[in-house]
Amino acid sequence: MNTGPGNLITDVPGLKVGNAQDDALKSGTTVLVGEAPFVASVHVMGGAPGTRETDLLAPDKSVDAVDALVLSGGSAYGLDACSGVVDGLRAAGRGFTIGPAVIPLVPGAIIFDLLNGGDKTWTENPYRALGRQALDAATTEFELGTAGAGTGALSAMMKGGLGSASLVLPDGSTVGALVAANPVGAVTTPGDRHFYAAPFEVGAEFGGIGPDLATGLGRTLDSRKMRAMSPRENTTIAIVATDAALTKAQCQRVAVAAHDGIGRATVPAHTPHDGDLVFALSTAGRAAGDVTLIGHAAALCLSRAIARAIYHATPRPGDLLPCWSDLNA
Repeated sequence: MNTGPGNLITDVPGLKVGNAQDDALKSGTTVLVGEAPFVASVHVMGGAPGTRETDLLAPDKSVDAVDALVLSGGSAYGLDACSGVVDGLRAAGRGFTIGPAVIPLVPGAIIFDLLNGGDKTWTENPYRALGRQALDAATTEFELGTAGAGTGALSAMMKGGLGSASLVLPDGSTVGALVAANPVGAVTTPGDRHFYAAPFEVGAEFGGIGPDLATGLGRTLDSRKMRAMSPRENTTIAIVATDAALTKAQCQRVAVAAHDGIGRATVPAHTPHDGDLVFALSTAGRAAGDVTLIGHAAALCLSRAIARAIYHATPRPGDLLPCWSDLNA
């Protein structure tokens, strides 16, 4: 398996991603949209999720496809980004139709970034507008790091961010991941240099430094984030995608498998204070694929995407934590 041409989730044909952010707010929104509605499901393993319209993604629910997925900062306020995406899709005539009614279906999930040093003194919720801006900006190329839903993200020891990665499977199908990484845990080993995801790195996509050769890792958990904030401001939310045809139930199994990617890249993961969630989708642009291989590739992509999110983070005025690049200059 090799990376796709952009090493982004948009290497899956038919998908676009848009970012919108406000640097003063230290928050933002990311939207994934397809050329056509797509099959999707979800799996939650964190103890503190924040979601919108995820119930309809269960395999036993009647909705066959959705129009877009949203990852956003802003905690509960950020769920309103989905409303801005709904506005834009409705204006474009896209959505589930019942007679003359057009209803865009846009599930979403949020990270908590309300205490990250940004100006949160708004009088009108800004996330609906950010959602619409992100939809309008959707394209096949997009910024990683301090962008979109990753703008205000923080990991245990350094800034988090928005990440993405892809793999092309032997049968020609593509798997990709998109993540807003804001975890309780650390993404680097003690010393702030080596990524936990290093064994899965392709080329030098997050520095090429290689794995930490130390043993006994994970027995001592340090966190600059916890010293700056309370333990509840966290969550890693992600989307994994493929063009191999999958049912909704198969998408859910891929989402379950993809959570391994969070556990391999973040220590600890899936804590009571994380809202860890993975959406999985299929555009069905190719024949049905091997669900086991697709799930494995999704986990690999997600581990790499998390490391890339932190690797590409850039400093902004008023940051609470340093960037990986600052600590490894």
